Amino acid sequence: MKNFPFFIILRFRKKAIIVGTIRPGNPDWEVKETLAELARLTDTAGGEICGSIVQEIKRIDSAFFIGKGKAYYLKELAQIKDVDTIIFDDDLSPAQVHNLEQVIDRKVIDRSCLILDIFAKNARTKEAKTQVELAQLEYILPRLTGHWTHLSRQVGGIGLKGPGETQLETDRRLIRKRIAKLKSELIKIDKQRKTQRKERKNVFKAILVGYTNAGKSTILNDLTKADVVVEDRLFATLDSTVRRIPYNNHQAILLADTVGFIRKLPHHLIASFRSTLAEIKDANLLLHVVDLSHPSYEKQMNSVNEVLNELNVLTKPVITLFNKIDLIEDEFLISRLKQEFPEAIFISALKKIGLGKLIEKMNDYAFGEFYESEVMIPNRNTKLISLIYDTVEVLDREFRGDLVKLKLKVNNALSKKISKILEQGNQS
Repeated sequence: MKNFPFFIILRFRKKAIIVGTIRPGNPDWEVKETLAELARLTDTAGGEICGSIVQEIKRIDSAFFIGKGKAYYLKELAQIKDVDTIIFDDDLSPAQVHNLEQVIDRKVIDRSCLILDIFAKNARTKEAKTQVELAQLEYILPRLTGHWTHLSRQVGGIGLKGPGETQLETDRRLIRKRIAKLKSELIKIDKQRKTQRKERKNVFKAILVGYTNAGKSTILNDLTKADVVVEDRLFATLDSTVRRIPYNNHQAILLADTVGFIRKLPHHLIASFRSTLAEIKDANLLLHVVDLSHPSYEKQMNSVNEVLNELNVLTKPVITLFNKIDLIEDEFLISRLKQEFPEAIFISALKKIGLGKLIEKMNDYAFGEFYESEVMIPNRNTKLISLIYDTVEVLDREFRGDLVKLKLKVNNALSKKISKILEQGNQS
């Protein structure tokens, strides 16, 4: 069965108005930043912004999100600006979308829908296309209305519509069936990935993570001579790429990138991309790329760490890469960050500054002289024991009363990481 043409339904036309809201506890500057990011997302999707509004609200209106009066104002503005799409920076409920479209008489989408549209546009591999379609269908299903394009016309067949069943019910049933099929396909793809990861089990793996447009693809190209597309657009690359960094005649490091993270990343999108993000769980080292030239680089770092925490991988060794230092004129900023993040590396992927130090640090993690080390941990602290198993290779385990002795295979870099884990575990 061919894929349903959902991407066409979600794709909006060129002209759009973007809408942000200021709520109690949200400072004006933060709203302006997320709205500016929404503008970049709109540009990436091929849209032209013809206007924007920011509405201060004390509480979310259950029917119209911004209130009925503001909805009518949007209607007038859309007519004046001659736009046909309104894009909200916040997620809207199906009822809110329906009510707003009834009043404004224009297509209304939210941030999640926009991101899904960009992902659909940039997906290249079968896995990425499958993941995106699944995320779109799960987004669309609760939003079906009587205006939905009848899916049975696309898929055809006899016996699809039962006695007394409405077309809308048929469409919902077809989507649920398609969702089940896509999930089954992703399970198969995930098994193939696990097989590939087993084959690479004895090879050291580093993975690039970071906010979208932080420079991950440029770093991958620099270190591996790959030909990954590099554009100054959000989510320019979507599919994960794995390349080898030769070390000597017998050893190598595998370097992979991941889809960029972003604030307000839809949770169902993270769920759909779990098989791709599993590469992060299997990595020996995380390279957190930060665009230091961005005015909200700290917020972006926090957003990435939130996703990594959701994936339970923050116990892994992490090297922070402050990228784009060639654009920084404030020397005090770099000096302060060097004190705050003593293990971080300051680079410019575009100008190829600091990459030698990065390779040296990666080699320390991958091929630094290994030795055996022992730690004693209370049996009851199962979480701490699990973190150590996730971080380093455990050679032996021996129970001694209320304690367990773990024999570890570490090098200097990993030993420092284990010390930090034990210190945090003793404090909690």
